[in-house]
Amino acid sequence: MVDENRVQGAWDKVKGAVKEGAGKVTGDEKLEAEGKADKVAGKTESAVGGAKDTVRDAADKI
Repeated sequence: MVDENRVQGAWDKVKGAVKEGAGKVTGDEKLEAEGKADKVAGKTESAVGGAKDTVRDAADKI
């Protein structure tokens, strides 16, 4: 079962990459910074999902 946090994290990383790229192409520093922030948020969200999966797997083994 895929954790919802991992799905959201993946989406945020993709969205961030698109924003960052668009910001670079257009010279929009604010958009580029938003993209970078979204990518960091996505990585964090994915890490939370990974931690939940680890805890769930450990609990299943008990």
